[in-house]
Amino acid sequence: MLNEWEEFLAYTEQPIYKAVTKRDTLYMGRFTMGMLLDFEGLARVLTIIARGYLFHGCDGSLVESSRNRIEYARRALCAWCSVPDKEKASPKEGWQYEADFRDLSSEFPELVDEHGTGWFCRHAHSIARFLKENPEKVTKSAYDKADTIERKFDGAWRKKVVQFQVPLFSPGTNGAWILRFDDVLADALELGPLRSHETALPEAVLEQIDKLKPDKVPGKAVCTLIAYYLDNKPGDSDWVVLPVTNFDAYFGSTMFSKKWLPAIPETLIVRERERIGVARYRCGAGIAGR
Repeated sequence: MLNEWEEFLAYTEQPIYKAVTKRDTLYMGRFTMGMLLDFEGLARVLTIIARGYLFHGCDGSLVESSRNRIEYARRALCAWCSVPDKEKASPKEGWQYEADFRDLSSEFPELVDEHGTGWFCRHAHSIARFLKENPEKVTKSAYDKADTIERKFDGAWRKKVVQFQVPLFSPGTNGAWILRFDDVLADALELGPLRSHETALPEAVLEQIDKLKPDKVPGKAVCTLIAYYLDNKPGDSDWVVLPVTNFDAYFGSTMFSKKWLPAIPETLIVRERERIGVARYRCGAGIAGR
């Protein structure tokens, strides 16, 4: 969550599908079942991808004239989101109404193949296949979701991909209160290049964390939360948006949102109520000013 270039690679390179124990979720990559089945937390994922293609070359180096790459980044988002359509029709008034972007496979071979299977679609079905082939290495609750992914993912995701392309000023009401590629690209331009470093917390802050955190909450979770806050705090507010679902994916467990986060005292962080996988938070009195 702190090294954003590393996060970008997790969303664009070939994942590793394996598990050592039933509690090991390495095969999920930086995703949770909620992200696969309910598409939670994808705003951050898409924004990280857009920033990668807007501001960086394939080796992570910065590129010039990022504003001239907006359409390039949009095409990358389409490729990543692509869903194969066996009866792919000819474009209707432009390709923004499609969900199968196999035509972009030559430009973004890492994101979509010649059959129209985008990175996310391929990852979802690869997870389902791993679950079915390795029942002894996964939890029963995860195993039971494999059939649901195989049967329902493509249809549900296709509808979301079409929604992503609704024009920002669409007169229709169907486009209200949805995530759009336009929103993602606007956020990407505002946030700028991806960070490729991790913030080192001062020794005084580490001592306070060790003193104030509950024993049942891992120190890494609290340190990451506070470092993320310091990295993302805007100049005009004490509050930072906390992508709870993405933190779950980063730690590989919903233990973060269900057990650890609620247990952290307000002396460390003050958090508002979570809504749709996100919340606002700020450092508590035990950390502020250090």
